[in-house]
Order: sequence, then structure tokens, then C-alpha cells
Amino acid sequence: MVSILIAVVALLLPLIFGGYFLDFATEVLIFAIFAMSLDILLGYTGLMSFGHAAFFGVSAYAVIILGADYGVSLWLGFIAGIVTAVIAAAAIGFFCVRVKGIPFLMLTMAFSQLIYSAALKWRDFTGGSDGIGGVSRPNLFSWSLYDSNVMYVVALGFFLATFFALKRLVDSPLGRSFIGIRENEMRMRAMGCPTQQYKLLSFIISGAFAGLAGSLYALFNSFISPDAVHWAMSGDVLLMVTLGGVGSLVGPVLGAAAFLGLKYFISSTTQHWLLIIGIIFIICVLFFPRGIYGAVESLEQKLK
Repeated sequence: MVSILIAVVALLLPLIFGGYFLDFATEVLIFAIFAMSLDILLGYTGLMSFGHAAFFGVSAYAVIILGADYGVSLWLGFIAGIVTAVIAAAAIGFFCVRVKGIPFLMLTMAFSQLIYSAALKWRDFTGGSDGIGGVSRPNLFSWSLYDSNVMYVVALGFFLATFFALKRLVDSPLGRSFIGIRENEMRMRAMGCPTQQYKLLSFIISGAFAGLAGSLYALFNSFISPDAVHWAMSGDVLLMVTLGGVGSLVGPVLGAAAFLGLKYFISSTTQHWLLIIGIIFIICVLFFPRGIYGAVESLEQKLK
């Protein structure tokens, strides 16, 4: 019911709003894809990553660098960004899935910080702390992506495709294997399931969709800086998933909308917005441990 309501609202937005609000909605859709990608790893496979921004960032960097330095079409760069994220996820995941728990968390953060350091120090290639831009949004056939409505529709198309693709994934035997690993990895291994390979596959799939979000972010923003691969970005997307509801797909979408909405609204009124968001997050964890989506489900069951 909630997913249908979200889809209806998303489809009606261009008919009601425009300009700044539509740009904000586009950013929410991009970060919703990013949050859903982490939910595959965290909510369904039970692997808490604190370095997920690495795949988002390397994809965005690939799009912008190919466009700015080599004149490659941003649509080709878009595909190259996702491929780059997949390669990065496969390489990093190869080492990370060998451990679990806190070591896994710290290892993912360590790899992410290595990429952040490279983005910060390799000034000739990445622009360093100044970032890199200088590219224009491409056209979609005869429509310009500088039109907020067109950019929103593109982001919405990728969002809906991602949601339904991930929904099919988690409902498939592969998705059930991910859930089995989350619930009891030892039992899955005893049943003959190659859990390490499955965890690596989950890591790569999660990284691929994070790369998709990064490529969309590059198209939308036409600029990228080391902040996109910093651990704080990983923390933001982790907050989105936790705030919305882990292991639900719909939850991360609600969490992305709530987090970005609070961020833009509160930061426009006070410079202490991080403190206020932190307090709100603590309240949500204490009183809504299953997140926004879990609270909505509980209310639905009570009404029934």
C-alpha cells in the first residue's frame, strides 16, 4: 500500500510542482536509489558497511572526469561510471567478505577512506578539494536535462526500474539466500550454500546500484568533489536506511525523503541542524526501532 502511494505521489509531482521543489524531489529519488542499494547489503544480507559512498563517488567521478577531460558523452560516461563501481565493489568486496561484524565495518570504511584520500590528493586528475566540473547536462533525444521536469522524469524512471528490479531480486531464490545468510550464516553453510561467494555477489550488486545513483548524481549536479566519497556520506545513507526501516526497500525511500527534507528545512533555519537531526534520529530509534516504514506497518495492522 505504501509503495503504491509513493509511486502515485512521484508520478503526480511534475503536474503540481516545478522549479526548486522538483529539483529537490530529483535529488530525493537519486538518494533513494543509493539507500536501497545499501539496504540489499545491510537489510537483506546482514552486512553493515560504512564505506558505501566509495561506489557512489567513484561512479560520479568517472562520469565527470570522462566528460570534462576526455570529451566523452555523459551518457557513455553514465555506463562507464556503473562499470567502474562494479569493478571497485568486486575488488573491495573480495577482501571485505572474508571477515564479518566490526572488522567488516572497519574494513569497508578503511577502503572508502583510501579512495577519499586519492580523490583529495590526486589534484591533477580529480581536482582535489576543489572538485571537478565543467560539464553540461546532455540531452535526452530532443529534451534538455536542464529542464527540471525532464531531469525528474529521467530520475523517476531509473528509480522505478531500480525498485522493481531489487524487489524481484529479494523475492527470488538468490534474495532468499541473502536473507538466510543474514539470519543464520552457519546453518546456510551447513546446507552447502557457498556463503562467502553469495556475500561477495550481494556486495557487487549493492555497489552496482550505488554506482547507478552516483552516475545519476553526476548528471544532475554536473560536479563532484571528495565529499561524495567521505565516510560522512556513508553515514548519511546509513541514517537514511535506518530511519526509514531496514530490510524493506520502501523504508530507505521514506528515509531518504525524511532525511533530506529535514536537512534542507532545518539547515535553512539554524546552523545547528546536525544536532537537531541527531536528536530526531535518537527519538526515532527509541520509539520506532523498525523505522518509519515499520511504524506505518504497525499502524496498518492495528487499524485492520
